[in-house]
Amino acid sequence: MLKSVLREPLVHFLLLGAALFAADAWLRPASAPAGSTEIVVGEARIRSLAQNFRRTWQRPPSAAELEGLVASHVREEILYREALALGLDRDDAVIRRRLQQKVEFVSEEAAALAKPAEQDLAKYLADHADAFRIPPRVTFRQVFLDPRKRGGALDADARRLLDVLNGTRAPSDPSALGDGLALLEPRYEDAPQADVARQFGQEFAADLVKQPQGRWSGPVASGYGAHLVRVDALVPGRLPTVDEVRPLLEREWSNARRQEVSKAFYDKLRAKYKVTVQMPEPGRP
Repeated sequence: MLKSVLREPLVHFLLLGAALFAADAWLRPASAPAGSTEIVVGEARIRSLAQNFRRTWQRPPSAAELEGLVASHVREEILYREALALGLDRDDAVIRRRLQQKVEFVSEEAAALAKPAEQDLAKYLADHADAFRIPPRVTFRQVFLDPRKRGGALDADARRLLDVLNGTRAPSDPSALGDGLALLEPRYEDAPQADVARQFGQEFAADLVKQPQGRWSGPVASGYGAHLVRVDALVPGRLPTVDEVRPLLEREWSNARRQEVSKAFYDKLRAKYKVTVQMPEPGRP
């Protein structure tokens, strides 16, 4: 029961949110209620300023530099409080967007805490099979027949050439029987179906893998015209195992989880508010 509760995204959010707010309270003792004129820069804040300096410059700050960091922090705090007192944070799209992003960051960090179990990855793979499916690979030859040259004789020519190609005296260079097209190769070796689709079109690629192996067949239509084809080898498409696509699968699972947690987080917040939308009348600016 406890494990299932700990896996809930909103529990992650609450734990992370509490940690973030606790850390902020510890590192930012200078904050004070609205209207307060007292600023206290505590040891924790000064250590944080020094650590940030060290990360940037790869050395600790000198005494003078540390005093400058503290003075800069005090200036920032004073101007920040005065800006709030003047209401400069209101109706400012940039500030509103920044605050929105900081709240969204909390929910995203909650999602990042979750690590997928093997069954999570297996289920995601099964639910999104089309996105991960390994396409068929095909080795084939083709003879191009140009409909513009052959006109109404195309079908009869195709049947006659198929008899020749599948006969006992098949030519050593089958492409010599066709019309030729510089853009196309007479043979394609272990080509992914997606590559075939880019070269010949989706309809051709789909029909090609349905042709019998080891003999000439067709004609199969493409964006160029018609083709007699011979499929010499076909590796069927399949769904990969989790291990074969683990890095991509984990990344996609995490992205989906982040969206799921973010939506649940927002829905929880949204339920606290009563929202009234007053749309303008049609035709009025």
